[in-house]
Amino acid sequence: MIAKLSSIAQAQSGLRAANDSMNGMPLEKPHHRITVLADQCVQCGLCLPVCPTYALDGNEAESPRGRIAIAAALARGQVSPSPALREPLDHCLGCLNCQRVCPAGVQYEELLVETRALLGPAPSRPDFLLELIKRPKLNRWLQRLARWTGAAYWFPALPGAGPNSPWRAALSLLPKATADLRRQVPAIESSDQAGTVALFPGCSASVQDAEAERAAETLLRATGYRVVRLPAFCCGALDLHDGVTAAADASATRVQQAWADAGADYLVTVTPGCLSTLRRALPDVRVDDPYRLLAERVERLQFRPLPRRAALHIPCTQANVARSDAALMQLLQRVPELVLQRLPTPPYCCGAAGSHVLQFPERAGRLRSDMLSQINTLDVQLLLSSNIGCRLHLAAGFAEQASTLPTLHPLTLLAQQWES
Repeated sequence: MIAKLSSIAQAQSGLRAANDSMNGMPLEKPHHRITVLADQCVQCGLCLPVCPTYALDGNEAESPRGRIAIAAALARGQVSPSPALREPLDHCLGCLNCQRVCPAGVQYEELLVETRALLGPAPSRPDFLLELIKRPKLNRWLQRLARWTGAAYWFPALPGAGPNSPWRAALSLLPKATADLRRQVPAIESSDQAGTVALFPGCSASVQDAEAERAAETLLRATGYRVVRLPAFCCGALDLHDGVTAAADASATRVQQAWADAGADYLVTVTPGCLSTLRRALPDVRVDDPYRLLAERVERLQFRPLPRRAALHIPCTQANVARSDAALMQLLQRVPELVLQRLPTPPYCCGAAGSHVLQFPERAGRLRSDMLSQINTLDVQLLLSSNIGCRLHLAAGFAEQASTLPTLHPLTLLAQQWES
């Protein structure tokens, strides 16, 4: 108890010190929604052991409890929104490990979204780069250009393209090695319809994870679902979690219109990082990744043997938002001879976290190093991960280590092993 009180006092002292050193003015009026959300926190500290940034820094301000205290002080006008004070809020990965273990039911994601909306985007946010990433056709064309010109090799030598350059970080994420398991999978439409599934391609995922989206279509059809595709565009997650409220609202409206036009029963995405934002836009719709729907009709799927040892990375959003890790394990365990080793979860996080890898490449690299160390202790031939950002970030880390360990979306593996 004494230690807990001491850490809380340190956080409060840090708030006062930061405020004393600022020239800015406090916010003009209290923001009631943030204070209500912050007041749910009972300061128990159970979130600290599962917070990746607290594990990284050992700093109370870089913990959920510290961030809640900062958000409450900002909302009440007790401190000014200075760069020094907002930095811990910008560093937050939004992994939601804290929300999952919180005994008081603090809606941490909602508090973070509201506070970032209040503050606006971080000064380090690479707006132009993110706008390119959010446009699938342009994104695809620029990636081809980058590969053709070898930009990943000569760009780091340019002035201003240091280790913390967002563009350098983006180039490091260009897809490299993939698992050599490919085969042509026929698209079969089952006559036993279980409902219509709308597949949301997203923005970056529609380019980088097109193979996984085709795999999702194949498996869903094989289990009796009719599948329709929505247009490829950004769901708004990058903007919503960066405090760009107007753009996030516009994306939500576009999602709602695309859903209304689809006439489907379910909405799925192969990227769990989109789930929370899609659910926010469509609160009355069942929005999920494909694993739950597939697991509900798993008896219809048979798989060919695969004598490989694979590490299974469960992205934070899959564990804490989709909560579909059990369904994924159920599906993968039906592949004969496939040996799975699941990587440890909290406080481990790869550090990709949406735009975090572009805004804070050094911090993202440190978080990734911890996870790569875990993977390197295993005798595996393949890494499976459902989130495109996580998979590309980890693959970039392997490339830096001159490792040739291939990475793959679990849906791609399942489709390739499916007995059609």
